[in-house]
Amino acid sequence: MYFIYLVVVILTAIVFVAAVVMIANWIAPRSYNLQKGQPYECGIPTRGSSWVQFKAGYYLYAILFLMFDIETVFLFPWAVVVEEVGTYALLSALFFLTVLILGLAYAWKKGALEWK
Repeated sequence: MYFIYLVVVILTAIVFVAAVVMIANWIAPRSYNLQKGQPYECGIPTRGSSWVQFKAGYYLYAILFLMFDIETVFLFPWAVVVEEVGTYALLSALFFLTVLILGLAYAWKKGALEWK
């Protein structure tokens, strides 16, 4: 019974996405010329190598954010069923939180949270 609803929803989504893409292609303005296919680099010719490697300092903050974001993803379902599951679930969640807090303390001690 529910399988039919699922098929209808999936087919409706596919038709809707296809219709939006076709309408966008149909009403989009078109102008073709050679300059549109070339990359734009502010109009000034480059001198020397244009490849410069930038130091990306945001990756560490992104990793820490993902770590604690995944923590909330795991803790919300756990909070719903903690009374039903019992002591083992409480101990496993405390172990999980301990590992995360130790990881944060290690990152803090190493200076990973300092802006450089």
